[in-house]
Amino acid sequence: MRRGYAAPVRPWHLYLLRCRDGSLYAGIATDVERRFRQHNAGKGAKYTRAHPPDCILASRAYPDRGSALRAEWAIKQLPRQRKLAWLLAGGHTSPQPRTGLPSRTSQAAGPPECPLAAPSAS
Repeated sequence: MRRGYAAPVRPWHLYLLRCRDGSLYAGIATDVERRFRQHNAGKGAKYTRAHPPDCILASRAYPDRGSALRAEWAIKQLPRQRKLAWLLAGGHTSPQPRTGLPSRTSQAAGPPECPLAAPSAS
């Protein structure tokens, strides 16, 4: 490695998935599309193996893994309605005041994005 050269830093993302049963799943990743594919292939989290993801509701960028982990913990403490309210606010408000979540919103391209309404039972 050359002296003085720093590898580019990839931002971490907090993502929120809607699962096929209508439940929500939050996680973090540097590449949300790749992680979504892993969840769909059964190689993601234990929860998504039992509750396969339907689509990505949203993704928020964070400067480092630590801040993404803190935001993930904060969103997982919220009841479903507050998670959806936070999502509708575009992430401009913190799930919990101490976390200092940034207001930047990014939508992942590739995997299906979906409306907030739960899938209809057919």
